[in-house]
Amino acid sequence: MHPDHMTVVVRDLNEARSFFSLLNFEVAKALVISGPVLSNYMNIPDLEADHITLVLKGHTPRFEIQLLHYRNPQPHVEPHPENLCRTGYNHLCFAVKDLDQILAKLQAAGFKARSDVMEFNDRKLVFISGPEQITIELAQWTKPT
Repeated sequence: MHPDHMTVVVRDLNEARSFFSLLNFEVAKALVISGPVLSNYMNIPDLEADHITLVLKGHTPRFEIQLLHYRNPQPHVEPHPENLCRTGYNHLCFAVKDLDQILAKLQAAGFKARSDVMEFNDRKLVFISGPEQITIELAQWTKPT
């Protein structure tokens, strides 16, 4: 088994696409989802949403970030998505080859680091504020795995 995808509900599609494009994700599909089958599957009455599938092109195994932008109904907004001391989703971490270079690229585009860069468990790490204030972590291995 391996991870297949992660879905992020966003209010600003352009910001989310921009953020993930800086991490080398590309749009693979863009469509609108709606209708009784999907409404029943997701247990969301009268569902209608933009569904954007982003992929790391050429990477194996394939991993997708799916962006959902609800047209109907309006999504419930998590009051403290940046708080890592709560139950549920905490963060997603991407292994990178050059943490400093990617961090500089993200910061130049206006995305902020949530922490200082630190060394821990054979990795150089940093937390980033992503779309909707979700936490994304970057990890550069400093010792062979």
